[in-house]
Amino acid sequence: MQFQNQHPDCNRPLPDATLVACLDCDLLQRIPEVPAGASVRCPRCNKELWRHKPDSYNRTFALTVAALVLYLIANTVPMLGLHAVGREAFTTVVGGAQQLWHDGQELVAMLVLFAAVISPALQIGFLLAILIGCRRERPPFWVGLLLRHLEFTRTWSMIEVMLLGVLVALTKIADYAHVILGTALFALFALVFLLAAIQSTFDPREVWERVEWAETEALPPANKKSSAEVVS
Repeated sequence: MQFQNQHPDCNRPLPDATLVACLDCDLLQRIPEVPAGASVRCPRCNKELWRHKPDSYNRTFALTVAALVLYLIANTVPMLGLHAVGREAFTTVVGGAQQLWHDGQELVAMLVLFAAVISPALQIGFLLAILIGCRRERPPFWVGLLLRHLEFTRTWSMIEVMLLGVLVALTKIADYAHVILGTALFALFALVFLLAAIQSTFDPREVWERVEWAETEALPPANKKSSAEVVS
């Protein structure tokens, strides 16, 4: 079977940042200028394409720095302590994973370490690197690479699940020992809300607009497609 030569313009980027395809129905359309706080929806399936988040870059950067501080506190100071028969014992998040490993729960220990320590660190680190890289006039190529993998780290970051398990365990041992709440536990609770706030303020489209195209040759502008609906 022989393949015919394709048109030279096939599979080449269009230099039009407003031209997008709906992720749900694949409708090709342009995103119009919208006021801050307004959302753009697909005219075919009514799915939200983009929301204009005011001052997204600065807000996300401030929240990410705060999340980094809380993450360092949560993983360096004790999270919980127990006082029983005149003795006290404290543990950190990493210490809890180590104890699970020593108790023969290797799989659970690795899951706790990955979901509560490694993934949040990657999420905060990736986002901070992306924002710092975007401050340059020409962001480096790795900004786009990190942005593509940011969703993976966000999916596996499950601090709230670990906190729920801790609360369940506290209710079971409260009758047998005095529980001492450590600073790290409150830092983790605050970190959960900060990560949610980061997700609501971060605008990946603003980052992609700063990343240099891999295709360096200029292409003619695309023909106009159907416009998306603007919802305030």
